[in-house]
Amino acid sequence: MSTTTLPTSAPEKAPAPSPVTAADEGRIGLRANLRHIGALVRRNALQIKQDPESMFDVLLMPIIFTLLFVYVFGGSVGASLGGSREEYVNYVIPGLMAMMGMNIAMAVGTGVNDDFRKGVMDRFRTMPIARSSVLIAKIVVEIGRMLVATAILLGMGFLLGMEIKTSVLDLLGAVGLSLVFGASLMWIFILLGLTMKTAQAVQGVAMLVLMPLQFGSSIFAPPSTMPGWLQAFTDYNPLSNLADAARSLINGGAVAHSMWMTLGWAAAITLVTAPLAVAKFRKKS
Repeated sequence: MSTTTLPTSAPEKAPAPSPVTAADEGRIGLRANLRHIGALVRRNALQIKQDPESMFDVLLMPIIFTLLFVYVFGGSVGASLGGSREEYVNYVIPGLMAMMGMNIAMAVGTGVNDDFRKGVMDRFRTMPIARSSVLIAKIVVEIGRMLVATAILLGMGFLLGMEIKTSVLDLLGAVGLSLVFGASLMWIFILLGLTMKTAQAVQGVAMLVLMPLQFGSSIFAPPSTMPGWLQAFTDYNPLSNLADAARSLINGGAVAHSMWMTLGWAAAITLVTAPLAVAKFRKKS
């Protein structure tokens, strides 16, 4: 007696999860988006907890820079301001608030580049989350690091004799303005981190941008002591606008022009670079 063997079909394989497309992102609601950002912020914060050395730049940079510039340049520049080293403290601390934001923003680019190299970002892109939530979470954590650095910077300033000649609300306004501008700069460095091949390349290109902007500004010395061509550069330098606005908010003086210029720069930088960074993140292999 013969038996007939019926052909059996191979078990169907479950389809592999596909990355979220741009259309899928549009269907993710605001509440879900905020939940994803919160989860990613917690993930990034836990990374800092597991690697406390990553906070050394935030903790030490404000102390080193304050002592360095106050005690190296404070005597000569303070005299040119019509005072002494104590006068220079009130001049340079608001300027250093602008400098802190730019230096910390650079760390976002190297961090994104490193995450891609380790394959972390590839895993994120297979999840049903908006692409922007990954990058926004990075920025939120870095804003927290900026707050810590700014608090230490102001503490050093008060120890060295800085005075608030306006009000506490004006001081908080200066801090808030620095955070807004620093957050806009982070999009530039995220785009740079997504474009360059290595973290070292990101740092190298970033330093080429940072040095002229920082030292060709009113952060460390009044532009009136600079040659004419450099004064023209400082007039359009966004770091000069931020430093002047923070200085006026803390020491008193006309603040409207510098503040609106800073907010305008921040809005323009974000509107241009944020969509480019998200698009680059979506396409990067």
